[in-house]
Amino acid sequence: MENTESIVQMLPYLVPVFVLELALLAFTLVDLSKRKYVTGGKKFIWVLVAVCFQIVGPIAYLVFGRKEPQVESDQY
Repeated sequence: MENTESIVQMLPYLVPVFVLELALLAFTLVDLSKRKYVTGGKKFIWVLVAVCFQIVGPIAYLVFGRKEPQVESDQY
């Protein structure tokens, strides 16, 4: 019974974390599906990272994976 009571007491803290996780994951997966320069293997790896490493994975993608490649211009 004590375990059930402690879980019920923690729910107000766990629900926002769960909602944040789902929102980050959904945003990451939608963003990955729309990115043209992230292809094949890289896209698959980012999906695995986002799904397997819950909050950390989507944040890692948003910080490191969304950077668009630098296009060198010939303008002087």
